[in-house]
Amino acid sequence: MKIGIVVYSWSGNTLSVAEKLKERLAAGGHDVALEQVALAEERKQGAREFTISGAPDPSSWDAVVFGAAVEAFSLSPVLKEYLGGIAPLDGKKVACLVSQQFPYPWMGGNRAIRQMRKLCESKGGSVAETAVVNWAKSKREKTMAAAIERLSAAF
Repeated sequence: MKIGIVVYSWSGNTLSVAEKLKERLAAGGHDVALEQVALAEERKQGAREFTISGAPDPSSWDAVVFGAAVEAFSLSPVLKEYLGGIAPLDGKKVACLVSQQFPYPWMGGNRAIRQMRKLCESKGGSVAETAVVNWAKSKREKTMAAAIERLSAAF
């Protein structure tokens, strides 16, 4: 299966999870591409004004994983804008990944997942799995491993 992983990662945390997920999916025999949503200029976290300069096209993949961080208890506005601007997903299998600093998913992660799911479904995507990685030191490795396991099992 050709799987694309599309992330917007401000600090590199979400990207590091996506890289591990890519390795796991490739080890499972999938053809995996990892691409980032790029901005025209550096953005301070929380800034609402930005220009997307690189928007990966998910149309050539059989399935896609979208990932971003939680910002202000919501999905990153960069990924929101990106998802709003992509072509229809037309029944494509989708998985959603968010990372957050707070230690519990109810502290923004669950809301960000709901927002991402709604955007993907509005584009005709079929959300197969979701995962929240809590970046607090005590839970990082555990939630990262669980997320990678859940998301890779969806494909």
